[in-house]
Amino acid sequence: MKNFLGYFLLWFTLVLPLPLLGQTAKLVATPPMGWNSWNHFGGKIDDATVRAQADAMVTTGMRDAGYIYINIDDTWQGERDAQGIIHSNDKFPDMKALADYVHSKGLKLGIYSSPGPKTCAKYEGSYGHEEQDAQTYANWGIDYLKYDLCSFRENMKQADSPETAHKMMVDAYTKMHTALLKTGRPIVFSLCQYGDDAVWKWGTAVGGNLWRTTGDISDKYSRMAEIGFSQAGLSKFVGPGHWNDPDMLEVGNGGMTRDEYRTHMSLWALLAAPLLAGNDMTQASPETLSLLTNREVIAIDQDSAGIQGDRIWAEGPTEIWMRPLSDGSKAIGLFNRHHAPLEIELDFQQVGLKGKVRVRDVWAANDMGTIKEKYRTTVPRHGVVLLKISSAK
Repeated sequence: MKNFLGYFLLWFTLVLPLPLLGQTAKLVATPPMGWNSWNHFGGKIDDATVRAQADAMVTTGMRDAGYIYINIDDTWQGERDAQGIIHSNDKFPDMKALADYVHSKGLKLGIYSSPGPKTCAKYEGSYGHEEQDAQTYANWGIDYLKYDLCSFRENMKQADSPETAHKMMVDAYTKMHTALLKTGRPIVFSLCQYGDDAVWKWGTAVGGNLWRTTGDISDKYSRMAEIGFSQAGLSKFVGPGHWNDPDMLEVGNGGMTRDEYRTHMSLWALLAAPLLAGNDMTQASPETLSLLTNREVIAIDQDSAGIQGDRIWAEGPTEIWMRPLSDGSKAIGLFNRHHAPLEIELDFQQVGLKGKVRVRDVWAANDMGTIKEKYRTTVPRHGVVLLKISSAK
């Protein structure tokens, strides 16, 4: 498998012109931010709901905080006509008009498909119609495509070896990427294949702007933590234009406490993860909005250096994660995965700092002045203390 990947990457960089690779990188120089329909609405999504969410993204301040993509997930697809062109179903009577409406709000519209014959919800996929679908999306004014492996796994089961199955998957994603480029419209390409075959190693080569590294998230602390903390060691595979994606946000859906949602937001920010809200924005509470729109947390996620954070220390249920930032400071997350409060100590030498260090508690918006050698605090159950630190010299 290793030799195959090496040959593939060499072939891809020789065949696909470098300017096209650069074009894809410019689309999301920082992790994409926006909203996706699936976590809250599932298959109960329609034109009116999307418009209402777009309106709410503006009135709640989400757009101004950087959340610009409104992404329609599965169940929008209708039938193909005699020429093979895909049409939206009755829930979406005019996709072009919907895109125009979303664009009029200063937002962008995303859509969903699969390289297989069917999507996860058994609607029409793009298999055999990649160029047609890409051009249709471009004609509608689509700005983002989530491409979900789903039924293509059945195609892969027909392969005579794991290597052949892998090549089939790589070719399928490459085919849609090439089709998107051919349209001439900038469309973010989101690979959704759940981290199979270490996608972080080859996602960039097939044109991915982001790629799912895990299975689906749910609105439970245990699942969110399992996904988020499993990202340790993946930081070397990302950079501006190409991001690991540990799945969408559950903030505001009601299944976690405030401290658990703070852990969710803090960890995703340290991971340079896409921030795609998955709640009903028309019903978002002030607490939910304060979590989603915290400017300092978003600034960490969107830091221009594009360096993903990583775990630097762990002891039992406590972990410390660190992300270097473009201004020379460091974002630090002190995480307590235990069911009761625990004390965590940060030795500044662990992060390469000596002497006095400036410390800011991000969620508390509190400058703590200069602290020497070590910082010690009690972290609530399932909670986090998110710091921004820098040398005081």
